[in-house]
Order: sequence, then structure tokens, then C-alpha cells
Amino acid sequence: MTHLQTTPPTPATARPPHLTHVVFVAAAAAMGGFLFGYDSSVINGAVEAVRDRYDVGPAALAQVIAIALIGSAAGATLAGRLADRIGHIRCMRIAAALFTVSSIGSAVPFGLWDLSLWRVIGGLGIGMASVIGPAYIAEVAPPAYRGRLAAFQQAAIVLGIAVSQLVNWLILTLADDDQRGRLAGLEAWQWMLGVMVVPALVYGILSFTIPESPRHLIARGATDEARRVLARLEGEGPALDARITEIREHMSRDRRSAFRDLRGRAAGLRGIAWVGIGLALFQQLVGINVAFYYSATLWQSVGIDPSSSFLYSFTTSLINIVGTVVAMLLVDRVGRKPLILAGSAGMTLSLGCEAWAFSADLVDGRLPHAQGLVALVAAHVFVLCFASSWGVVLWVMLGEMFPASIRAAALGVSSSVVWVANWAITASFPSLSDWSLGGTYLIYAAFALLSLPFAAKCVRETRGRTLEEMG
Repeated sequence: MTHLQTTPPTPATARPPHLTHVVFVAAAAAMGGFLFGYDSSVINGAVEAVRDRYDVGPAALAQVIAIALIGSAAGATLAGRLADRIGHIRCMRIAAALFTVSSIGSAVPFGLWDLSLWRVIGGLGIGMASVIGPAYIAEVAPPAYRGRLAAFQQAAIVLGIAVSQLVNWLILTLADDDQRGRLAGLEAWQWMLGVMVVPALVYGILSFTIPESPRHLIARGATDEARRVLARLEGEGPALDARITEIREHMSRDRRSAFRDLRGRAAGLRGIAWVGIGLALFQQLVGINVAFYYSATLWQSVGIDPSSSFLYSFTTSLINIVGTVVAMLLVDRVGRKPLILAGSAGMTLSLGCEAWAFSADLVDGRLPHAQGLVALVAAHVFVLCFASSWGVVLWVMLGEMFPASIRAAALGVSSSVVWVANWAITASFPSLSDWSLGGTYLIYAAFALLSLPFAAKCVRETRGRTLEEMG
């Protein structure tokens, strides 16, 4: 694997003259991340209502919650190559349409079977958006700002989580704290799922306001249009012609990536592909999405009343936003690798504390005061450590770490692994927590610990390099 230099260009020479436009383009593309976060958390407010309405056990309920992730894995696998063929912008519009349809169907299901179907359809759209967003941002962002702009994806995810929990709380309040309380002919949980149509439509509308990736335009021969886009992103001048020449020459040496291009001598795949898969696995196997899919149910299971459980879920989301902002400020200054090493250490300690706290016997249906306090603090510290490291760095690195010859295929595979691992954690948590809540968190702590040697040994720094230098 090629060692990459880690000294970024100075801001004085790297600052593009139209940074405001670049920021808007990146933020619009990251709206797919908002959908990801919103969907990840909105179901948290409907779990108990769905359980009650359809009278399902923990295992079946977990599958209904997690089944959207199967669609996400499929969407992520297909998105990279589809973007190569039809462009990033059209993929964004397809993803927005799928999520819009899913939101409406999920709000008015006939039964558990079609609620599951609508969630799979929405998952397809979210999976596509999870790949297209980082790839597009990496291609339009100037190298000196790419880390911070790529971090918009994770910022949008955590904002989506927080907004969905706030909307859930507002709807629950209007329904007198009853998830099945009726509002304008629908139950509260139906409104929670139906409101998702708003960000889906916004995402679709924004896709008409941003340009296609210059690399895709050059690949299809639209050089003049690519030049106009680059001029708005990086400014006019002699350097612009050099950038167009660089991109064209680099692309002329590379054909469109396919999954067969990932083959290598190391266990069937190229080493860099395994690094992407490892990053994707560890980001999910620490159990971060348990905090967003099940947090209200988790706190209620250890004696916290419903209103307080929703409040704790929301404060966790605020901590998530704070951590993401910290990572956005640091990712281009200290680099990707130092952040994930520090995050892994912090997650290991906080998850270990949660494991200890949740291993205590309940007293009158509640955790003892000391363990309850430790669990609450450690849960927030865990989210802070994750958000300020792995939450941001994964999406930054997946968008930039692969050579152009395999970027689309490798990004698709790595992103699909995120969703499969997410599904495994989400679907297994109810059964694992019934077995031992403390033991479950001990497993998550073990994965956080294992991520330390993986990051130290396998992950290479990528900050300050152009995408053409990644090969």
C-alpha cells in the first residue's frame, strides 16, 4: 500500500475563491445523510407502538426495525456503479423518490408486512444516498477543505437524528405522551414516520440546484460544462486548465471500476478494499445505532419514565452534534488517523463503564442510583467519542481513500458493509439484551478495543492529497 504524505497545503494557497458556493454544494449533497440520520432515529419513537398494535415479540419487532438496513445494503452496493453510468445527481433524485414513497407508505400501512416493505424501499434510497453523498463531495471539494466538507455527511446524519427525536417528542406531546394516541385520524407513531416525507422532498429539490461532478462530466465528454463547474468550485485561472488536464489524463488511464477490480492476493481482495471493509465494520460493531434505534426503550427497561427516556435520547443527539462539530474542526488539522485512535480509546472506556453499570441487578425495576448515573454519563461520553472520531472519519475516508480505478466499486462494497453490520447490531440487540444487557455492552467494548490495533496498523493518513494522488 502506498504511503501518503500528511502535510496539507496551506490555507492561504488552497482557499478557493468561491468557497461559499462549494459549501452550499457539499451541504446539499449531504442532505442524503440527513435522511439516513432521520430514518435511523425516527423509528425509535414508534417501537413500542408497533409492538402493541401488531402484537409482535422482540425478535419479530427487531426484524421490522432492522429490515430497512437490508434495503440500504443493496442500495449502497448498487449506487457507486450506477453513479458511474448515469451521474451522481440522477442517483440523488432516485434516492429522494424512493424515500418519499417509503415515507408515505410507512405512515399508512395495511399491516406489518407492508410496513416492512415500505421500510425496505426507503432503505434502498438511504443506501444510495450514503454512497453518493461522500463520493460526490470528495469529487467537488478542493483538497485543503475536503475533510471538513466531507464531514458534512456525518453532520447531516447527526442533525437528522436530533431533528427526528425533537419531532417525535413534539408529536408525542400533542398525543398526550401516548405513541398510539390519535391526531387528525392517525396514530402518533404514524405521524412520526409520515413526517419523513418533508426532508425527502427537500433532498429531491436540492438535487436540481447543484451541478454534476466535474469528473463525471469529463468522463462523458462534456469538457466545457466540466470547466464551468470547476470554475465555480475552484476559480478561474491557469490552475483550472491544469486541473482539467490532470483529471482527463488520470481518467484516460482508468476504466470504469467493477467489483472484479477489487480482487487481490490478500484473502481474495486488494488490501485497500479490506481496510475500507474494516473501517465500515468497526464503525458499526461498537453498537452506536443501539443508542438511536433503541435508546427510549433501553432507558425505560431500567426504570426511566417515558418522558425522561425521550429527553435523554434528545440530549444524546445534542452531544452527537457537538462531537461532529469537533471532528469537522479537527479532521483537516490533525488528520484522520489520530482522531479515530483517540475515539477508539474513549469508546472502549465508556462502553466498559456502561457494561459495568448495566450488569447491576435492578431494584424495584430501576438501576441503583450509582450505576444509573454512570450509565447515563457513560452513554453520553460514548456518543461524544464516536461522533468526534469514527462517525465523521469513516465517511471522509471512504470518499477519498480508494484509487480512482476501484473507487466506485470499493465505496459501494464498504458502504454496504456499514449497512449489513448495522442490521446485525440492530436485529440482535433485543435478544442480546434479554440475555444480558451488561454482557451486550461488554461485546461492544471489545469491538472498540479491537479497533485500536486495526487503526494503528492498517489505516493510512489521507489528508491534503488530491483524489488523483490516491492511486
